[in-house]
Amino acid sequence: MNNRSVQYTVSRGLLFLITFLLFFFAAGCRTQEKQTALILYNENDPFIYTFARQLEDLTSDIPNYQLETIDSQNSQILQNEQIEEMAAKGRDLLIINPVDRLGSYSIVKKMKDQEMPIIFFNREPLIEDLKLWDKAYYVGARAEQSGQLQAELIMELFGNDPNQLNQYDRNGDNIIQVVILKGEQGHQDAEIRTVEVVRAFRDRGFELEILITEVANWNQVQAFEKMEQILKTFGGSMEVLLSNNDAMAIGALDRMRLEEVFSDTNGNDRIDPLDDDWLPVVGIDGLSEAVKEIEQGYLYGTVLNDSLTQAKAIVELSEYILEMRRLDGMSFEIIDDKYIWIDYKVFTLD
Repeated sequence: MNNRSVQYTVSRGLLFLITFLLFFFAAGCRTQEKQTALILYNENDPFIYTFARQLEDLTSDIPNYQLETIDSQNSQILQNEQIEEMAAKGRDLLIINPVDRLGSYSIVKKMKDQEMPIIFFNREPLIEDLKLWDKAYYVGARAEQSGQLQAELIMELFGNDPNQLNQYDRNGDNIIQVVILKGEQGHQDAEIRTVEVVRAFRDRGFELEILITEVANWNQVQAFEKMEQILKTFGGSMEVLLSNNDAMAIGALDRMRLEEVFSDTNGNDRIDPLDDDWLPVVGIDGLSEAVKEIEQGYLYGTVLNDSLTQAKAIVELSEYILEMRRLDGMSFEIIDDKYIWIDYKVFTLD
């Protein structure tokens, strides 16, 4: 074999070795990637849509962190199938916003069998379900706190004295006439928010008259439609409108504007509490659309469900889980080895 042939053979051998090493290195890098599935109950929900985008943004620059977002379209059957598929694909972690909190039992049992960690958010599973698997967690806010803060906002507006309400008691009977827009019937957060807002008033000695509690399923369009009859029946007696979320509050405001409930009677070129026919409407969530309504004076306030801080907590918790680090080193406190609670906050123009 001449020198030229030897050089050619050596070159081919080196090329093969380099290609093999590059392939091996790339395969090694791929094995380090952590595959996480984010499974949403319904991406058409404005709060959930925002939450998902925040999680995607926060994880986009984390090395080897792959986040796949999946929409369950408000179907527990579909969500169960999606979870089965993610388990079969061997995902490293599931972040789940359950369609039905009671469906979490079977999810936790299956993920325990698969030894796959789970972080639930937005809809809290039963504690006994979470306890089935030591790597099942929940990140969220306490629903009762949101109702309590709604009540505090209105009590302050009405003068903070249950024995002598101020000018917002339109008929002067020292009773606050309230309409409540409720989320899904039987939904944990809807039930708790509705019960707690009433309890908070009565614990402070304020007398309420609940004119109607109307279910609008967290939906802006449904709230818009149902407000037509509410205004016909209770428009002259309603003194406060409380909504279980911002989307329904905005739908109600759309109808109220259409029916010309609001007008700038004091001539300052905006809607505000100084107008004669102004009516306090309060939501929950802190959507950007709700902030605009507050700035314009139509929405009195909202109770901020701090999705950004919750998203940050989920990302930090997921990193600790994926890296198999001790959770006691996290910046967010883990309660009972299961919960990260993020407080609600009152948001008004002030």
